[in-house]
Amino acid sequence: MFNNLPFKLQLPVTDPVLVFAIILFVILLAPLVLNKFRIPGIVGLILAGVALGPHGFHILERDNAIILFGTVGVLYIMFLAGLEIDLFDFNVNKVKSIFFGLTTFSIPISIGIFVCHNYLSFSWLASILTASTFSSNTLISFPIASRLGITKNRAVNIAVGGTMITDILALLVLAVITAYVKGNFDSQFFGRIFISFFTFSFIIIWGYPRIGRWFFRNANFGGISQYTFVMAMVFLAGAMAKAAGVEPIIGSFLAGLALNRLIPRTSSLMNRLEFVGNALFIPFFLISVGMLVDLRIFFKGEVALIIAFTMTLIGIVGKWIPAFITQTFFGFSSIERKVLFGLTTAHAAATLAVVKEGYELGVINDYVLNGSIVMILVSCLTSSFIVEKSGRKLAIIENEKTPTITDDRERILVPISNPDNFEYLVDFANLIKNPKSYEPIFPLSVVADGEGSEGKVMKSNIMLEKIKKYASASDKPVQVITRVNLNVAKGIVGAVKDLLITEIVLGWNTHASATEFIFGGVVDNLLKITEKMILLGKFSQPISTIKRIVVVVPPKAEFEVGYGRWLNTIVTLSKQKGSTIQFFSNQDSSQHIAYYLKKNKINIPTKFSLFEDWDDFLILAREIQKDDLFIIISARINSISHIPALENIPKRIIKHFENTSCVLIYPEQYPGRIKELDFQTQGIDVSPIQENINRLSKLGKYLKETFLPKSRQ
Repeated sequence: MFNNLPFKLQLPVTDPVLVFAIILFVILLAPLVLNKFRIPGIVGLILAGVALGPHGFHILERDNAIILFGTVGVLYIMFLAGLEIDLFDFNVNKVKSIFFGLTTFSIPISIGIFVCHNYLSFSWLASILTASTFSSNTLISFPIASRLGITKNRAVNIAVGGTMITDILALLVLAVITAYVKGNFDSQFFGRIFISFFTFSFIIIWGYPRIGRWFFRNANFGGISQYTFVMAMVFLAGAMAKAAGVEPIIGSFLAGLALNRLIPRTSSLMNRLEFVGNALFIPFFLISVGMLVDLRIFFKGEVALIIAFTMTLIGIVGKWIPAFITQTFFGFSSIERKVLFGLTTAHAAATLAVVKEGYELGVINDYVLNGSIVMILVSCLTSSFIVEKSGRKLAIIENEKTPTITDDRERILVPISNPDNFEYLVDFANLIKNPKSYEPIFPLSVVADGEGSEGKVMKSNIMLEKIKKYASASDKPVQVITRVNLNVAKGIVGAVKDLLITEIVLGWNTHASATEFIFGGVVDNLLKITEKMILLGKFSQPISTIKRIVVVVPPKAEFEVGYGRWLNTIVTLSKQKGSTIQFFSNQDSSQHIAYYLKKNKINIPTKFSLFEDWDDFLILAREIQKDDLFIIISARINSISHIPALENIPKRIIKHFENTSCVLIYPEQYPGRIKELDFQTQGIDVSPIQENINRLSKLGKYLKETFLPKSRQ
């Protein structure tokens, strides 16, 4: 019936176009079909690989192309694990990670050596090498945890850290046995391994953040170049790891850790990395794993069945015991234990490396090779089922917890007048937004009403389309708005009222005209007519390159109604960036901030320094480094925390912190408080008189600073 086709249909399929088409359809359909039966998509892809592979219907060969894409996939999994891990929580849980890593290595390998040597009659060398496959694991179900939003849970953090430790130790066992069989094992062996491993680790951990920060700060080539740069760095790390004598998966994981702070979780680059990996490379890896499975092993006699069953049982039970011990020692819940066990029970990448090398060396035989493949299949299926089921329960528990910070509705308005800086403002707005919020970002363009306003609106819409395209690349909701008004500030306030805005993010005009200086610019007017929190940003480098956040807090800032909102904003920014926070304030404010962070269980590396002399504000210039974000908490006139020195801060920032990224925050006030701040005397509104006095005072200062020599000021 296929004689009339324009091509010959032969199995296995070798035409590269058709091969790629078949795999893409499998990636598309397998999860959709099995999801109907509540079977995780990962399981569907592995089973599809079994059916497609040389031991199934032999539709495809597991050739070099499949192996290449599969290798990229497993490196991608480890890279994303390092990239998505919360470094603050990772640091807090490092002792637990080390404990679990050593436990999940020592227990399976001990059980494996005992059983393989005493019951399966393996030689000591074969027993040790086979047992090392029980200790290693692959985070094959990490994409499930990521999709469920539980990657910041301590069980997931410990699973990632423990995987790193146990894989390194398992691969070290392989290196020792390989050297012993080849006759290269001598007294200097461990010294060579240690030096090479330390060297490549140092290059990645120390060098990658500096190279990445330089690239992101200086390269303006767009998202494609950023993605290509990151991928090149990941595979370079894998190549260096292989040259150092360990598997590339270790290098890709370290690359993820090193670039963690440079790729915010809400950025468009992070969205591209996850999208490409989850859509293409990771499914390729899962299919390639399935292609290894040979179900005919069950018909090769009872010896093959016994070895396969024994290896699978030890591989699973040997991972459950460390999870149970860790739960007992550190007081984890049963759901956390199940997630910890599920994430670490899958054997794939490192196991394949050990088995392949051991088979080529002649240390292990066909029975162990086939048994390992069965163990890989069963453990991967077990892992995905457990993480899918328990992860859902854990996600529900996490979401039902009392929020650690204020969980109010959050709607951020981003008025944009300069097309050149909208990327910085949109990125900053996404970083300060609660990651769990589904509210969009609202970029706004206010067009001055009058002659030619229609043309200005069309030009504004073109700019907003660019903004929308840029913002949507991060897969975050965005809603662009255009307003026509005679007054820009009133146009912004109108949008604030209509859209129920909670925060306003503005670009900082560092070149204010004399008219704006005397009569007040957009920000001055906004401060008078809206009580919402206003964040005024001036960015000298991409937000992703920021290493530390330095915050200066005026006295009595903790008594402002907007205290919790601006502090939560800084905490969110710090978590998204993985940046430490340095507070400068008086002793009372420091104590209030420290208590707030402790009360809400916010685990962020925070330092406090005493600062009280606001007249000597420029002394802080000594503390500011190149990659810092300098945040100044200001205050509206006559508010609780307002002091006269704050009025000169913007000008000092522009003059003395020209090359520093700065954000000036004006906390929100009580609704209606803005009107109360105007001067009222016996029912007579004298605020216009006071405003004119303030303007004359500003004019005097402006003329004095412009025309008088500095020596006479």
